[in-house]
Amino acid sequence: MSLIQHGVRVGLLMVGVAGLLLWLSYHSDATFADGLRYIHQAERIEDGAWSEGLIKSVDHPLHSMAIAAVHRVMGGTGPVSWQRSAQIVSASAMILLVIPLYLLALEIYGPTTAWVGCLLCLGNPISGFVVINVLSECTFLLFWTWGLWAAVRFLREGRFLWLPLTITFSALAYLTRPEGMLLPLALVATLLVLPLHWATRIYWPRWWAAVAFLIVGPLLLVGPYMAAKGGLGTKPSIARLLGTAPKSDAMALERERPLSPNQTTFQTYRIAARRMLKVVRTAVTTPLLPLVLLGLVTARPWSARARVWLFLGVIVTASTLGLIRLHATGGYCTVRHGLVPAMLLTLAAANGLAWLMRSIVIPGQWLGHGEERFRLGPGVWAAILAGFIAVPHVQGMTSYHGSFSAYRDAGTWIAETKARDHGKVLDMTDWSLFFSGQPGFRFSEVNWAAIDPNTRWVVVRDAHLRGRWNFGPVVRQLIAGRDPILTIPAHPKPREVQIQIYDRRSPLRPTVAQQTPATETPAAPPTRR
Repeated sequence: MSLIQHGVRVGLLMVGVAGLLLWLSYHSDATFADGLRYIHQAERIEDGAWSEGLIKSVDHPLHSMAIAAVHRVMGGTGPVSWQRSAQIVSASAMILLVIPLYLLALEIYGPTTAWVGCLLCLGNPISGFVVINVLSECTFLLFWTWGLWAAVRFLREGRFLWLPLTITFSALAYLTRPEGMLLPLALVATLLVLPLHWATRIYWPRWWAAVAFLIVGPLLLVGPYMAAKGGLGTKPSIARLLGTAPKSDAMALERERPLSPNQTTFQTYRIAARRMLKVVRTAVTTPLLPLVLLGLVTARPWSARARVWLFLGVIVTASTLGLIRLHATGGYCTVRHGLVPAMLLTLAAANGLAWLMRSIVIPGQWLGHGEERFRLGPGVWAAILAGFIAVPHVQGMTSYHGSFSAYRDAGTWIAETKARDHGKVLDMTDWSLFFSGQPGFRFSEVNWAAIDPNTRWVVVRDAHLRGRWNFGPVVRQLIAGRDPILTIPAHPKPREVQIQIYDRRSPLRPTVAQQTPATETPAAPPTRR
């Protein structure tokens, strides 16, 4: 294929991804509050609080710096302008991801797999999820994939030209999320293992130079930032994963369920391994799993690209082990954490699907045409691809509305109510309080809200009341026996987020009031702040 043909493909893919993200922004709801951390960090950066915004913040700064830059260009004041700036950054990063992702798949598998792989990866519901929730994974994947492509080119060609690109994009990925350092470390591990591979001949002076470059280069680029931060990162999950901090408390808010005091280390890691497999399966999507195996088998001969396959194997292995360790030490592991291995496995699935597109033939005897053979046409394969992409989105879509509309309406109600009534708000969604512009207790402060006698309004989604998370009993105790005074929207469509607002001074339900004393039992003391 010519360069122009590849360019046309990439351009069409970018237009398609932009259209899909635009559609999702009106047919899905934000359900994660982590994106708010990056907005607050961007606010500090724009205000000139560089130390707090760049160094002292829990999160690495590059995603927030991009949000602050877009907000300065777009202008505006108030929460809505910041939310839109964050959405622009997230969507732009995902659209631009088409370019390195296409190049990566082209380098590993070939032109057919390249465009199919982009469709399957960026049409995956988890890609839309991280954009809608304005998470840093959008920016991270953009830099990570560029670095991954440059590393693959280096392993295939052996030219040192690709190492500076690998290190630069790895540094940018690291400044977005700590996982960015996995890329140069995986490349070093690959080079260390290569001499053991029977099909690889090593020119030792270049080998030593490459290893030294991959160690010294990242240290020069991100070493000062690490020194200022005091380590690889200040996120508690990173410290627990590296073993420099103890496991999270048995009743910590982030745990999926309380840690049993009798649970052995073996049981802990067995549960974590099962969770990792579920996360990767969900991130790849179950229908694509058989195609992953087919794509890997049909990629033979593996010896022709032994270095690349070894490198990708190191990344997938390290990523999955990291997910296991994350769950074993922190008690949680969500689908968004499995994006790196899921992306590589989805490209393998795309290769399996591309092989089927080339290989499936229908005997003419089945159709009454003698000895002729027929192949499925482009329209058939387009319908199959559309099914892989469209079905999960249709199953999860909501009615037409903005992704943050319910939180905006709840924020307006909070602002108006607090202007005339006294009391504190506990907002388990975080977004509603953000749009209100009012102070209050956020999700991470639920235990403090439970023991504060001035806590009056509780803002929740249904998942906060019915989930298995540790904070569930605390929230249920706060609102026990009461009906919400307001639901937004009042009559939600299927899969649409509904905000419920409770007033702790409202009367108990009649059946509860007859059985429950007027005084409430104090909530449990806080376990985490």
